[in-house]
Amino acid sequence: MISWTLRQIAEAVDGRVIGGDPDTSIRGVVSDSRDITPGSLFVAIPGERVDGHDFVPDVLDRGAGATLASREVTGPAVIVDDTVAALGRLAAAYRESLTDLRVLALTGSSGKTTTKDLLAAVLATAGPTVAPKGSYNSEVGLPLTIVQCDDDTRFLILEMGMRGFGHIDYLCQIGRPDIAGLINVGSAHLGMVGSREGIAQAKGEILDRLTPDGAAVLHADNPLVLVQAPRSAAPVWTFGESADADVRISNVRLDDDARASFDLVYGGISAPVALRIAGEHQTANAAAAATMALAAGLDLTQIASALSTAEASSRWRMEIHHRSDGVTIINDAYNANPESMRAALKALVAMGEGRRTWAVLGAMGELGEDSRDEHDALGRMVVRLDVSKMLAVGAETRPLYLGANLEGSWGDEAAWVADVDEAITRLHAELRPGDVVLIKASRSVGLERVAQTLLEEERP
Repeated sequence: MISWTLRQIAEAVDGRVIGGDPDTSIRGVVSDSRDITPGSLFVAIPGERVDGHDFVPDVLDRGAGATLASREVTGPAVIVDDTVAALGRLAAAYRESLTDLRVLALTGSSGKTTTKDLLAAVLATAGPTVAPKGSYNSEVGLPLTIVQCDDDTRFLILEMGMRGFGHIDYLCQIGRPDIAGLINVGSAHLGMVGSREGIAQAKGEILDRLTPDGAAVLHADNPLVLVQAPRSAAPVWTFGESADADVRISNVRLDDDARASFDLVYGGISAPVALRIAGEHQTANAAAAATMALAAGLDLTQIASALSTAEASSRWRMEIHHRSDGVTIINDAYNANPESMRAALKALVAMGEGRRTWAVLGAMGELGEDSRDEHDALGRMVVRLDVSKMLAVGAETRPLYLGANLEGSWGDEAAWVADVDEAITRLHAELRPGDVVLIKASRSVGLERVAQTLLEEERP
């Protein structure tokens, strides 16, 4: 991780040192006061509910070396106008100093974090690799990931989220990716940019700053992705089920836990992959990771072997838990959009063949004026897939519940509850041994508490 003096940090961020020796050595950078380590730099970020500046005395007591602040504070500090912007400048300068580093960045409407986890597992077989923890994909999380590198780091993986036009371009200015992956374009963030074409345009910013000696990795099965190809000055690599894809997915099979096995085909060579994560849609995520690794110089056989042992290390993403009474819980409650909801429902049906299935669904956020129609369509899909029971949770899921009824749900096959507590009560009363339960919603709903409660119920 970064090991610079306060003087070097101040020069990188256009700040000034106060209250301390400019030659003080700093090791590590954090923005969460709970993550303080001895000698680290605490980035004080003003928020809507809390202001990081208020925690400065506490972090100094626990060993922080200095603070990056936008006003004078107790103890050693580097003072700047905007701490988030300064954190970006610090990360950009540090990334520039690591001359032997290969940076791989990816974005997409869904599957970013799982793809990042798979790619990290693959690249780690070829050299020291740094990847974001969880979904560190913002103007704060991405710089914090960069400063985790050191001189020995060979590969840096950056996940890039998008909140509007220009956001990913800003992240690319900080991270300067050598290899960039646009893994899909769907409906997530429709409310921010207004259309899927707008999403593709904003996500496609990840390609704009590539140089000819880099690589662009695009999903061959997604037309909105492929149309972005001319934006890349770097060679384009494609992946998918399409016969024209450079890296092709072939011969997909699912096991009893809906985990996919398939053949990865590249350059006339085929390598078998057996994933340890659930859902047929994970084949595309795995192929995206494989293609980025191939562009970085890894061997196909090495990649396939690593994918077959990789686990999705980020929580609440298609986590499968088997209770002693035979109830299977699929905790996919970290986030949701129309594409990931459909993929998760298909995995539920595949896993629950011959068993009673439950879809416990909360709202999908950031869909703007399409929200009602997308929730209605999802409710109808639940019925068409013949899911045994659907439980819609929260006021925003009323269209989902009504869509299921209009599609032909009858009796108590579909139900609506007001909140998480009511969902837990309902499930506690109606779950039977052998049931398979999918729990999925946007992060703000907090539906992971349903999964946690169901798992705690059988503990002694």
